[in-house]
Amino acid sequence: METKSYLEVTQEAGAAFFSKGITGPIVMLNLLRFKQIADYADYPDLAPAEPISGRAAYDIYMAHTLPFLKESGGEVLFSGNAHNFLIGPQAEKWDYALLVRHQSPQVFMAFAQKSDYQAGIGHRSAAIEDSRLLPISES
Repeated sequence: METKSYLEVTQEAGAAFFSKGITGPIVMLNLLRFKQIADYADYPDLAPAEPISGRAAYDIYMAHTLPFLKESGGEVLFSGNAHNFLIGPQAEKWDYALLVRHQSPQVFMAFAQKSDYQAGIGHRSAAIEDSRLLPISES
């Protein structure tokens, strides 16, 4: 059975998210599964001289991303290694989890579309085998 990976926001999911009219801060729960070896086939200009792990590629992505996140008023609230679910499917495994706070959905979108930020997104794409992104708000 082939399993589907989720790596990017779909237009439908983005439209549904923004149609909710959320105002104020949002926290993004990121669940990540890394590739054993990062795949830079679509981003050869970003590829390191020697192969690296997906986790190492993600570390490069985060080092690139943090200045843009901070500039937009966002922050990483928590990041750490993930373990097996206590409640949930035991077959579903994640390597890493992050909680990232943004000032609002609009500020998040402006951050995500910034061209300087986008210049390093290939490290994330090279690193990630599968992911989930769940927006969380108080309202």
